[in-house]
Amino acid sequence: MIVRIMGEGQVDLTDADLDVLNDFDAALEAAIESGDESTFRKALHDLLEKVRQDSKPLPPDSLEPSQFILPPADASMDEVREMLQDDGLIPG
Repeated sequence: MIVRIMGEGQVDLTDADLDVLNDFDAALEAAIESGDESTFRKALHDLLEKVRQDSKPLPPDSLEPSQFILPPADASMDEVREMLQDDGLIPG
């Protein structure tokens, strides 16, 4: 499964990672709902770090269709809230 981290490029994850990533996505959504900036920052960091750790980077010139797109590490809570409006960051 191809994932894009905005500003960083694309990575390849196995489908087995989806359930674990949904847990990170749920924590991020809860942090946004609470309005707690420090909890939000930690949840976003944890999600992006998990994706980076479990994935294989694609070459920079590769342009594959992405199954989902994640915000950059410096995204604001409002920016991520907008991205969550449909199905969360990781539809599942």
